[in-house]
Amino acid sequence: MLKLIRTPQKYVQGKDALNEFGKYAKDYGNRFLFVSSKRGLNDCKEKIEKSFEGTDAFRKYEIFSGISSNGEIERMRKIVVDEKIDAVVGIGGGSAIDTAKATAFYENKPVLVVPTVVATDAPCTGLSVIYNDDHTFDRYIFYPDNPNMVIVDTTIIANAPVRFLVAGMGDALGTYYEARSCKKVDAPSLENGGISESAMALCKLCNEILFEHGEIAKTSVEKHVLNESVEKIIEAATYLSGVGADNGGLAAAHSIYNGFTEIEGVSAMHGEIVAFGTIVQLLMESAPKDELMKVMDFCYKVGLPITLKDMNIKAENIMVGCEKACVEGETIHNVVGEITPEKLRDFVLTADVLGTRYYEEHK
Repeated sequence: MLKLIRTPQKYVQGKDALNEFGKYAKDYGNRFLFVSSKRGLNDCKEKIEKSFEGTDAFRKYEIFSGISSNGEIERMRKIVVDEKIDAVVGIGGGSAIDTAKATAFYENKPVLVVPTVVATDAPCTGLSVIYNDDHTFDRYIFYPDNPNMVIVDTTIIANAPVRFLVAGMGDALGTYYEARSCKKVDAPSLENGGISESAMALCKLCNEILFEHGEIAKTSVEKHVLNESVEKIIEAATYLSGVGADNGGLAAAHSIYNGFTEIEGVSAMHGEIVAFGTIVQLLMESAPKDELMKVMDFCYKVGLPITLKDMNIKAENIMVGCEKACVEGETIHNVVGEITPEKLRDFVLTADVLGTRYYEEHK
């Protein structure tokens, strides 16, 4: 299998980066459609407008429905055609970004991404999650290219609720361990290529930054302070995790997320479940105790789940999630050894026992 690595064409990050949005955006045209969440528009519009001062650039701002649905994508596509748009800009979280990516793809336009939270690694990846108009899951779209530009204003990220940053760290936590698992079994990356040493190096760096700076970054963002640790964690959760996942592959942690979304009452965010799924994956792999404890220590310190209760999941309800996580085609099968729903249930319950005991020992 040929090794392959893909990244966004341009990645820009820093304090008040959106003050220079217009300077970077002009490389992609002069007529822009902004697909945005309400909060995203409130956070970003003033800076974006200021960045276009002295230009004749056309800006069309549209609040999207809140989910990357087929109907919403069609609505945005019509605007692109009617307004003769040159480039589509996604502002907000994962769903706004996915809507912008899909709109740009179908209309053959560049897509620029402005994340306002780092709860997932969606900004840099070359895929979208698409839903039906009734909000049920429809499909994934895998794009031939990653976004043309990602611009991250770290001032905005540092002023978002801290739970989003923590969830982003949870999503990023799975990056190295899932890529390592894929490489062991020679599974392809999400780009359907072999996993390069460059990709593994990015995944490992992501992991190292999390452990070194995660706790400080969380405490800082709780107080809306932007510092070096916050900058490093934002880069890890956005660029390193996104590019790492694309080019390193997924394994059990993300399959467990996919399965757990089927469980009644679950209230955890994507990255929160991925973090717990990473603990389960390490148990599946019979990882060394010190590695497992390092991950559990990290989760505990930054506030990521280590028990089912943390995610509002009852033990008696997990089987439906384990069955979904183990269906044919799920990335959980990129872990060495055969896995069944029954085996996965036992690993999940073991992780829950270890997490419960961890809390008792750290009262």
